[in-house]
Amino acid sequence: MSDLILRHCSVRGLPQPVDIEIADGVIRDVAPVIQREAAQEIDCTGKLVTPPFVESHIHLDSVLAAGQPHFNESGTLFEGIQIWGERKGSLTREDVQQRALAALKLMASHGCLYVRTHVDVTEPRLIALDALVELREQVRDWMTVQIVAFPQDGIYSRAENEALLDEALKRGADAVGGIPHYELTREDGVRSVQHIFDLAEQYDRLIDIHCDEVDDDQSRFVEVIIAEAIKRGGGARVAASHTTAFGSYNDSYAYKLMGYIRRTDVNFIANPLINITLQGRTDSYPKRRGLTRIKELWQNGVNVSLGQDCIHDPWYIFGTGSMIGVAYMTVHVSQMTGLQEIDACFDMVTENGAKSLHLQDYGIKVGNPANIVVLDAPDAFSALRYQVIPLYTISRGKIIASNTPAQMNVSIS
Repeated sequence: MSDLILRHCSVRGLPQPVDIEIADGVIRDVAPVIQREAAQEIDCTGKLVTPPFVESHIHLDSVLAAGQPHFNESGTLFEGIQIWGERKGSLTREDVQQRALAALKLMASHGCLYVRTHVDVTEPRLIALDALVELREQVRDWMTVQIVAFPQDGIYSRAENEALLDEALKRGADAVGGIPHYELTREDGVRSVQHIFDLAEQYDRLIDIHCDEVDDDQSRFVEVIIAEAIKRGGGARVAASHTTAFGSYNDSYAYKLMGYIRRTDVNFIANPLINITLQGRTDSYPKRRGLTRIKELWQNGVNVSLGQDCIHDPWYIFGTGSMIGVAYMTVHVSQMTGLQEIDACFDMVTENGAKSLHLQDYGIKVGNPANIVVLDAPDAFSALRYQVIPLYTISRGKIIASNTPAQMNVSIS
């Protein structure tokens, strides 16, 4: 007898509803009708059943820390960095783990079971890194967490930061990050990207770089990342996050850059909630949206995924843990309102995110881990239109979260 069978599931890409059989934490069968019985059965009645949502970019070390020690009144990236600089000196392992675990549980309730978190490794004690490495193992049975060693203050802004980044990789970070546009000079920024690629080769790690997260049209480190990927290969293991300056480049340069990007498999990760908020702060009017060219990257066949970046932290006071909310925002701010474009935005928080994280066992396929989400909607469009909350989140074959749809009764005489 199986552990669980989901009946009458609408699965994207399949022409008719299917049953999904789960046993011992893996997907045993996917078929129009499964005759076997299970210890538990759920009739999904044609609702959309999807692989879990993927959070491609968040900072678990700073989640739920808004107002500590004070709120970001200017709403700028740089005041957020300043506030976090004041806060991170008082971090403890318990503090980081408590806030991060609360955020992970919130995300799981919204159907997200794969999370890539950046963690600041310019704090000399590496408290947050150690806390999240430990937490990653604690939640492994129900959540997959990837950790990016992120030098928030730059690799070369202080003498000790380069060694701290190296130490973070030795202590178990899954990927190496950077922030070249925040280095002291353009030359330091280029050197930082090259050093990141060197470290990734040395330690066999993935790469995810905060890149050009400014409105400055002269911030051009995407081209450096792409050049290194072309020269060294392995672009599928590389991600460029934010890249908001791409939205300010003149079209001639952007067109040239897009041609270079198409020569690689580099992933782009956009964070529309935070960047529509942070960027354009020094503009009067017309005011720039401050986003990377999400729509154009997608049109050119580039893998684009999405992140929340922040949940109630010094940079962004909102945040719900819902990747559906992130995709919904993307539809609007990227003007991707065609039906195919809306489906693409749903892909950006599911399949595309799995590609960005370089996951090997993602999807509703026989033999894969039984990580599945049941949505209270018949299709991706409806899920985004109504911004639904999952009915069930299933991790490794176990239901770890369930939600009752909201009921609204209206009496009009």
